[in-house]
Amino acid sequence: MMKIQIRLVLLFTLSLMLSTVSAEQVTKEQIKGLDEQVQDIKKDVLGISSELNQLEEKLLFPSNTQVSIFVSLEKDTSFQPDAVQLKLNEKDIAHHIYSFKEVEALLAGGVQRIYTGNVRTGDHSVEVSVIGNTGGGKKTRTTTHTITKGVGPQFVEIRLSGSGVEVKNW
Repeated sequence: MMKIQIRLVLLFTLSLMLSTVSAEQVTKEQIKGLDEQVQDIKKDVLGISSELNQLEEKLLFPSNTQVSIFVSLEKDTSFQPDAVQLKLNEKDIAHHIYSFKEVEALLAGGVQRIYTGNVRTGDHSVEVSVIGNTGGGKKTRTTTHTITKGVGPQFVEIRLSGSGVEVKNW
């Protein structure tokens, strides 16, 4: 952090010095040096931002209480989801309406993280409601599954297919 502050002060000082010099006297080397410093500062800021995001996730979702729920779609299925609604212990936790591109990504094997939150260890009920299209028209499917949260992080997959909704621990 101190390194970035020093660079910002240097950058500010350099820009003040350059502003006092007429535009004709600024050389390409000076401009190139200033550009390199700006790029270095950008890299430092991006690195710090990444570290802050990781720290925030660790603070908000400690591994001993973390549960993450993912949605996937069985390949070669005629079922295409329009919307998913999740309840955890009878409390609404997530809703998602799918775009055409998102359905294509799921059909290609993609996985969507739909929820990350904190729960205590023990048994919890997960209710999944899915509205989607099959070859014969729109269908709504609802299933309830019990997950057992252990000490470490818990990962749950909701696999959508033509025959139904499958919920399993990863």
